[in-house]
Amino acid sequence: MMRYINRRALTCRVSNRSTNFIAPDLVTGCAYRCGYCYMRRNKPFGIDIAKNQSDIIAAIDQHVNGLAWPKNPDQTHETYWTYDIGCNTDVALHVKHADYLQLFDYFKSSEKAFGSFATKRVNLKLLDYDPNNKLRIRFSIMPETFRQILEPGTSSILERLDAVQLFIKAGWEVHLNYSPVIAYNQSSQQYEELFRLVDHKVPDQYKDRVKAEVIFLTHNEKMHLYNVQQGHEAIEQLLWQPQFQEIKQSGYGGEVLRYRYDIKAQMIRKFKQLHQAIIPWNTIRYIF
Repeated sequence: MMRYINRRALTCRVSNRSTNFIAPDLVTGCAYRCGYCYMRRNKPFGIDIAKNQSDIIAAIDQHVNGLAWPKNPDQTHETYWTYDIGCNTDVALHVKHADYLQLFDYFKSSEKAFGSFATKRVNLKLLDYDPNNKLRIRFSIMPETFRQILEPGTSSILERLDAVQLFIKAGWEVHLNYSPVIAYNQSSQQYEELFRLVDHKVPDQYKDRVKAEVIFLTHNEKMHLYNVQQGHEAIEQLLWQPQFQEIKQSGYGGEVLRYRYDIKAQMIRKFKQLHQAIIPWNTIRYIF
């Protein structure tokens, strides 16, 4: 179900993780049925499409022009103020529902702003657009066995990794988004295989360009109960591990389950050690 709505919220929210700010959404919601998706916890079905796209672009422009310039370099970008334009949707999947090319053109021409979005979709039509390295596409990746259970209908991990060099050649900045990182019985072996696949698939001449971000799983009880009711036991075997998880208040309101602080610290250390041993060129911009 699609709804066209007048988007009232035109606020750029502070992030300072993957990007400096989160821009207002052109599309809210996602047609994928990922078993862990935080967006589906708040909007289980359908997508909303903003009718006031020009107002959104104007709001981003007003926001960036109110910031200090030149920007002090940080992990999001050395030069530009960065904006996530797909926090509440998958842009590559839903680009057909809104005029994202107009938004892309804004970032392409802006002297101060840089756009970014994560995706589970290899949309080869985006290769026809040359963003002149003013847009960053972050391909979300996880072990393929996890993807098949948790992300039905999405592009395979091989497809996403094969797309890295295609998008770089087309003028996109490409990063890898290890998200969500799942702790499971054989996860160390699974991630070792994933890192070796990344090393094999990203050509040597592009390895210094491809950076990483790492986000460990968050879940919640409402989503857990929904998955159980739908008969998705395999999903919950991966996601629901209350003996290792604790309740945390989300920055967006509501309660989420995350790995316990002490356990997660160990997980992060082991992830970084394994990652560094196999693909040290894939610089981790941030991990949490």
